[in-house]
Amino acid sequence: MRVLMTGAAGGVATMLRPLLVGLYDEVVLSDRRAPEGLAAHERFVAADLGDPDSLAAACDGVDGIIHLGGQAYEAEWEVIHSANITGCWNLFEAARQAGVERVVFASSNHAIGFYPRRDRIGVDEPVRPDSRYGISKAFGEAVGSFYADKFGLRVLSIRIGNVGPVPLDKRRLSIWIHQEDLLSLIRIGLEHPELHNAIVYGVSQNERSWWDNRTAYRLGYAPRHRAEDHVDAALAAQAKLPPDPIGDLFQGGTFCAAEFAGDLKRTSS
Repeated sequence: MRVLMTGAAGGVATMLRPLLVGLYDEVVLSDRRAPEGLAAHERFVAADLGDPDSLAAACDGVDGIIHLGGQAYEAEWEVIHSANITGCWNLFEAARQAGVERVVFASSNHAIGFYPRRDRIGVDEPVRPDSRYGISKAFGEAVGSFYADKFGLRVLSIRIGNVGPVPLDKRRLSIWIHQEDLLSLIRIGLEHPELHNAIVYGVSQNERSWWDNRTAYRLGYAPRHRAEDHVDAALAAQAKLPPDPIGDLFQGGTFCAAEFAGDLKRTSS
């Protein structure tokens, strides 16, 4: 099996690449700049999400795609639109034209960031993006659904919380995912024989999670890592942070607080 990973020079890809050793015959890495330290099973193909021709070259002969590329945080709309709207569409279209069978789309918790932290939500509730970035991730989920239903791709959208070896503060005790658990979800997207199109939450075994992840568990997800194993360090780090009267109310945190000029009572109801 040949797998393409977009955004291969980014932070999440850097954490995942060593874990892919021995799983697939070849991993094609694409980005605008080459990642460091290519392994024997890896091959780099320069590609820009705004350039359909370069994406076609990256997708050639590929069986599945891990789409991590694009703008990874909030920015002006023009930046988000180019990388995460046009770029996402270009990627799915290149996959279709190349006959790629599967796409794992890196969505984000920011697609539902304006849900209050007191709520526990699944994947069937309406999206409530907290940013332009969150809007683009909700768009990517819709594109994945379209390409699955219309063209037969198998698509898994993972609403990633926060990836890393440990949760770094109180909020991340709820949304954290260890990179090994993220890889487990990615493998479901690339390998599950009955997958059509699904949205799951990218979260480890977190007792404080705000998300009902039964769709992921139904597909065979079995996270190995627990946020509560790191609770003391996370809460100690939290104590050093200033309070955020708006962000602390919502699942999206600081993304919700930035530029906020809405009716707090209505938004949090």
